[in-house]
Amino acid sequence: MAWSRYQLGLAALMLLTGSINTLAAKWADNFSATGCGGTEEHSFQHPFLQAVGMFLGEFSCLGVFYLLVWRDRRKPEPSMAPSQPFSPLLFLPPALCDMTGTSIMYVALNMTSASSFQMLRGSVIIFTGLLSVAFLGRRLELSQWLGILVTIVGLVVVGLADLHSSHDQKHKLSEVITGDLLIIMAQVVVAIQMVLEEKFVYKHDVHPLRAVGTEGFFGFIILALLLVPMYYIPAGSFSGNPRRMLEDALDAFCQIGHRPLIALALLGNISSIAFFNFAGISVTKEISATTRMVLDSLRTLVIWAVSLALGWETFHGLEILGFGVLLMGAALYNGLHRPLLTLLPRRRGEEDTGAAEREGLLRGESTAINHGEN
Repeated sequence: MAWSRYQLGLAALMLLTGSINTLAAKWADNFSATGCGGTEEHSFQHPFLQAVGMFLGEFSCLGVFYLLVWRDRRKPEPSMAPSQPFSPLLFLPPALCDMTGTSIMYVALNMTSASSFQMLRGSVIIFTGLLSVAFLGRRLELSQWLGILVTIVGLVVVGLADLHSSHDQKHKLSEVITGDLLIIMAQVVVAIQMVLEEKFVYKHDVHPLRAVGTEGFFGFIILALLLVPMYYIPAGSFSGNPRRMLEDALDAFCQIGHRPLIALALLGNISSIAFFNFAGISVTKEISATTRMVLDSLRTLVIWAVSLALGWETFHGLEILGFGVLLMGAALYNGLHRPLLTLLPRRRGEEDTGAAEREGLLRGESTAINHGEN
C-alpha cells in the first residue's frame, strides 16, 4: 500500500531530525574557543551539559502532549482516550538509566567519529534480547539469536575500522578504543531502561509523548542539579576543560559567548531530539515499528555520508562492511526477513501460514518509549 503525503512527511522528518541530532552534537564537539578568565582556546568538550540539553528536548515533548490534548478536547468528538491514573515516579528508574546512558554516550562522542558512534549503538539489540529473556521471561526465536550473533560480528568489524582510521584522525588510538567501549557499555544501560519500561510502564497505557516528556523532566532536573557537584570533582586527563573537572558548565557558557555558533549546534541538538521523538512515535502509529527500525538504520548512513562530506572522517571500506553486517543483524532480530521469505515460491498449503505470520508480526510490533532519540 502506497504511503500518503503525511506518512512520507513523517518518515522524512524522522530521518532528518534523527541525523541532525547526532551531527549537531558532533559539530559542537568540533568547535574550539577560549573559556572563562582568558584561558587559551580549547575544544568544546562538555558532554554532561550537552546531555542536559538533550533532556530539555525530551521534556518539551510533554508540552506537545498537552497541546494535543487541548486540541482534541476542543473537537466535537474527542478521539484521544482519557489518560489512566499513574504515578509519575514510575518513570524515575528509566529516567536514571537514560541519564546515565546518554551521559556516557556524549563522553564517548568526544573520542570517536559520529558514524562509528551511531553504528555501535546498534549493539543495544544484544543486551535488550538477553535482558528480555532473563527478566521478562521471553523466548527469542532462532532468527533473533542469529541477529544477535550477526550484530556481534558487525561490532567487531566496525571496531577494526575504527582502529584502522585512528591513524588519520585527531583522536588517539587509546581514545578511540575507550570511546567505542563506552558506547557499547552505554547500550547495556539503555537495554536496562527498555526492560524497565516494558515491565513497569507499558501496562499503564501512558501516551508515548507523555512518557518521553516525563522521563525528560526527571533527567533534566536531576542532571542539571548534578552539574553543581561536577564543577568541583577532579577528573584529570579524562576531562576536556582547563580546570580538569568532571564538568565545567561556566567554561561552556564562556566558550558559547566567544563562539555563538556553538549555541546554534546545541539548539539543533535540543530541537531535533524533540521532533525526532514525535516523528518516531508517529511513524510507529501511522506506518509500522519495522519502518521505524529501517529509518533508524538509514540515519546511520546519512550521518556517515555527511561526516565524510564535511571532512570529519576519512573513508574506509571496513565501515561499509560493518554497517551492512549490523543492518543484517537488526533486520534478522526485528523479523524483516519474514516478508522477504514470502516472496519465495512455496506450496499452496503454506501460503495461508505465511499470511498469518505476517499479520502476527504486524500485531506484535513494539518499540521502546524512548529510544533515541539520542
